[in-house]
Amino acid sequence: MANKLKPLLTCSCVLLAVVCAAALVYLGIATFVGAGRCRSSSFKHAAVAADSEICSEIGKKMLQRGGSAVDGAIAALLCTSVVNPQSMGIGGGSILVIRNKTGDVKVYNFRECVPKSIKPNLLKDCPTTFTLSTGSKWIGVPGELRGYEAVHKQYGKLPWSELFQPTIKLAREGFPIPPYLAYFMSIPLVKIYVENSSLCEIFCKKDGTVLAEGDTLRFSKLAETLQTVAQLGADAFYSGKIGHDLIQDVKAAGGTLTIEDLKSFEVHVDRPWVVSLGNLQLHIPPPPAGGALLAFILQIMRGFSLSSDSLHGDKKMQLYHLYIEAAKFANGQRGSIHDPLFNNSFPSAEHLIDPSFADKIRKLIVSDRTHDNSYYNITPSSDRFGTTHVSVLDEDGLAVSATSTINQIFGGGVYSSQTGVILNNELVDFCWRTNTLRAGEQPPSSMAPVILESKSGEILVIGGSGGSMITSAVALSLINHLWLGMSLTDAIAAPIIYVDSNNNVNFEKGFDEFVIKGLKALGHKVGKWEFFVNVVNALEKKNGCIEVVSDRRKRGKPAGY
Repeated sequence: MANKLKPLLTCSCVLLAVVCAAALVYLGIATFVGAGRCRSSSFKHAAVAADSEICSEIGKKMLQRGGSAVDGAIAALLCTSVVNPQSMGIGGGSILVIRNKTGDVKVYNFRECVPKSIKPNLLKDCPTTFTLSTGSKWIGVPGELRGYEAVHKQYGKLPWSELFQPTIKLAREGFPIPPYLAYFMSIPLVKIYVENSSLCEIFCKKDGTVLAEGDTLRFSKLAETLQTVAQLGADAFYSGKIGHDLIQDVKAAGGTLTIEDLKSFEVHVDRPWVVSLGNLQLHIPPPPAGGALLAFILQIMRGFSLSSDSLHGDKKMQLYHLYIEAAKFANGQRGSIHDPLFNNSFPSAEHLIDPSFADKIRKLIVSDRTHDNSYYNITPSSDRFGTTHVSVLDEDGLAVSATSTINQIFGGGVYSSQTGVILNNELVDFCWRTNTLRAGEQPPSSMAPVILESKSGEILVIGGSGGSMITSAVALSLINHLWLGMSLTDAIAAPIIYVDSNNNVNFEKGFDEFVIKGLKALGHKVGKWEFFVNVVNALEKKNGCIEVVSDRRKRGKPAGY
C-alpha cells in the first residue's frame, strides 16, 4: 500500500511546490508593482504647492507643457499676485533657493531695497506698537520682475510671455473674489484700512465698501501692465513707460522713488549657507534673509534627541518648553541679521550656523524654568505679518523654494492707478534694527525659503509666510516631520507656538490646553497675538513619490502629476 501511495504523494508535493512558487512570483510582482506606485495624495513626476488651488494648477500646467520648475514658480507667483494680492505682487520682491538636478544650489535675492532719496529721519517715524505702516514714504525699490527675468534666463524653458498669460486672463476677465481674501477683508482692521486708502479703487464696490464673497474681482490696469511686460520684457517696467507712470503715481502720493532707482536695481546671486542636520543638508539663503535664525533653532532642537515619544504626557510639555527657549534665544540674535554688503562693521551672522554655538546655547536651556528678556539678549521690536511662498519640483529634478512679499497687508496701501501695481512698504523692516539707511541696502527679513536633501537623494522643499511667524511656522513643521514622526501634511497642520518680539508666548487656536497650562507653570508669559496668518507650503520627494502640501490655513491646495 505504501508503495502505491508513493507516486501519488510525490505528484502532490510537486504540484504544491509549483503552486507555492507561482504564489511567491505573484506576490513578488505585486510587491514590486505596489512599490512603484504613489499614494493618491502623492505624485510621480512633478508638483507645485502655492497658496491657492488655482495658482498651483497654473504652475502645474506650465510644467506639463515642458516648462521648468522656475517657469512653474513664476507663473504661480504671478497668479498669486491677483488671487492673494494682500501678500505679494510685482510691486515687491522675492528670495528664491534653486537646486538643479546635479545638486548645485543657488540663491537669487531680489528683495526691495532703499531708494537713493528717502524722507529725512525716516526711522523716527517707526511705529512703537504693532500697527499697519501706511504711506509712500516706506516704499522700497521693487525687484520682483527683474528677479523673474534673471532666473528665467538661467533656468526657463518656456517663452517668457507664456508665463504671464493665465494671470493676464484672470486679471482682465475677473474672477469670484477668493474666500480667504473675502474673509481677510472682512476683518475690521483690514476693512477700514482698505476703504480709506487708494486700494478702494479695486477692492471696493460702488458704495465704497469692500468686496465680499460672491463679488467679482478685476485688475484691468494690472492686466495691461502684465501684457506689456510679457511682450517687451522687464525693461518695460524698469525703464519704459510703465516705470515712468509708476513713478508719477508714487510722487503724487508723496513718495521719493525715482526712475533712476528702478533702472539701477540689481539681482543678487549667492551661494546658500549649508547646515548639517544629521544625514540631511539644509540649504538656506544668507542674510539679510532669515534662514540663519531657522537653522539656529533647528540645530538647538536636534541636540535634544527628539522622537515620536516626545509627544506624549509630560514629555510633550517639555518638548514645547525647549522649543520656546530656543525661539527666545533666536529672538536675541535677530540683530545679527542685516545686509552684509552695507554692514561690514557689524558682527556676521555666521555664528548662527556654527554647531558649537548651538551647543553652547543648548546648555543655557534648563528644563524647569524660563528667564527674563535680558537672559536672551532681547531688544524688543515690532512684529509683522505678510508674504507668500511657493514650492516647486519638476520632472528633471529642478527644485525651487520661493518666498515673495510686499511686506505688510497690501504693502503700505499705495495703489498706482496708471499701472495697477500695489506698492510695498518694505522700509518698515529697518525699524528698530538700524540707525541709518543707505541706497541699495536690503532690509533684514524673516523670509526663509529652504531646500533639504539627504545623502540617499531625498529632497524636501519648504518655506512659509506670515512675516515674523515664518521662523516659528517652518521650524515647527520641520521638527514635527523630521523628528516627531508626523506626515508632512500633519506636521504643517499642527497648531503652532509663536514667540513674539517681546518673548511673549502665543498659542494658535486648538493648541493643547494641557501643554499651555504646564508652560504657564514654568513662568512663560502668554501674549495676545490675534493674527495667526502663518502658512507653510512644501513638497518632499521620497522613494520616487512626491508628497506635496499647501497649508489649509490659507485654503490652499497643491497640484501635480
